[in-house]
Amino acid sequence: MTFTRLTRDIEIGANSYALDLAGHRLVLDCGLHPQHDGRAGTPLLDRLAPGSVDAAVLTHAHHDHIGCLPLLQRHQPQAPVFMTEATRLLGDVMLHNSVNVMMRRQEELAAEVPLFTHGEATIATKRWRPVPLETRFDITGERLGPHGESPISLEFFDAGHILGSVGVRICAEGRMIFYTGDVQFDDQTISKAAAFPAEPIDVLIMETTRGDRATEPGFTRAGEEQRLATAMREVFDAGGAVLIPTFALGKTQEMLAMFHEFHRDGLLRSDCPIYISGLGAKLTEIHDRLAGQTRRQHPGLRLADEVPHYVLAGQSAEFEPLKSRRIYALSSGMMIEHTLSNTFARRLMENPKSAIFFVGYCDPQTPGGILRQSAPSELVQLDAAVPPQPRNCRLERFDFSGHASRENLRAYANKVRPKKILLVHGDAEASGWFREALSADLPECEVLIPPAGEAIEL
Repeated sequence: MTFTRLTRDIEIGANSYALDLAGHRLVLDCGLHPQHDGRAGTPLLDRLAPGSVDAAVLTHAHHDHIGCLPLLQRHQPQAPVFMTEATRLLGDVMLHNSVNVMMRRQEELAAEVPLFTHGEATIATKRWRPVPLETRFDITGERLGPHGESPISLEFFDAGHILGSVGVRICAEGRMIFYTGDVQFDDQTISKAAAFPAEPIDVLIMETTRGDRATEPGFTRAGEEQRLATAMREVFDAGGAVLIPTFALGKTQEMLAMFHEFHRDGLLRSDCPIYISGLGAKLTEIHDRLAGQTRRQHPGLRLADEVPHYVLAGQSAEFEPLKSRRIYALSSGMMIEHTLSNTFARRLMENPKSAIFFVGYCDPQTPGGILRQSAPSELVQLDAAVPPQPRNCRLERFDFSGHASRENLRAYANKVRPKKILLVHGDAEASGWFREALSADLPECEVLIPPAGEAIEL
């Protein structure tokens, strides 16, 4: 029984992992790195011989977990891919958007040929197999009853990260493995906290995204929401606009629901229109379609109908005039070049009346990460083709992360008391903190940061 990290570096990137157990090979996720074009952004899929994968599991539809799935399926056409129904619907949209982005970058930057086409994305989705939560199944997709036996069994548990996200319990050879995927143990505005199993396990494969920082003393989500609402009112009263860089999937819907609560509670002016991206609008429609069928807060809330907003879509959106007293909740969340959030940030960053509010994770090396670290009046270059500009606008960070705090992840590891912990999905500092903390908490447990491409005995 072995584990192989297919992610190229110790970082949050093209997440993908291979498990060899009970004579079969299982692949967990197959993502695309958000900062790299072409093959440099893919996992180490060449370590998987064609036809060697028996099944794959997709924990959720964010690009860093799904973005290279068609490549895996191209060389492993025999392998079924399991996910939730919500992830199936969201993933279809995300993959076709990824093709559009790759084609555009090829034209603008003379990048490599897109990794896959719209046709391949469509073919890939036809082999996806949706599975309900807390239902045991084998690697062929056959459902297993409470006492059903199989060399390998799998079971999904709600991860609380975004719509459709799951952690995966894998049982084989008399041992139990649990892969958290991306997880949030606290309630969000729409997503409910993760509902993970609490019984002891043998191997825990755990994300470490927020291991590099402790939760601020006295922090509460309710207090953070009040702080955001107050900051937005101050900007609007001064005649400025607010840009909130968001991930189209997950964060856009969370922010729309939060604005709904702000309006309901009288915390936000009603004369400040909301703008979202075209991709965010498509994914919001899926959230609304599943509103009564999934485990969530506000089960009856239809965001598209009850949270008035405008959609900026197509290349013409880049030339939409910036207006005061507007909320621009635009993707990408990391303000990658040639995205709406990057374009609008360059328009308002010199205006001291306006503001950019970050509400989630942002890689320090991305344009958003660089801007977040800037000082007032500092020259910042958000696009290589555009000269640096002074950052005169107000800039603040708010903690509405879809990832669990390091305290909650540490508590979960202590609850299930594994014999071995594999730390993934985090930079070196974050993973290093968890290795030190969990080694002290669980002296009988082996805590590892798996190197890329090397098979580790479980």
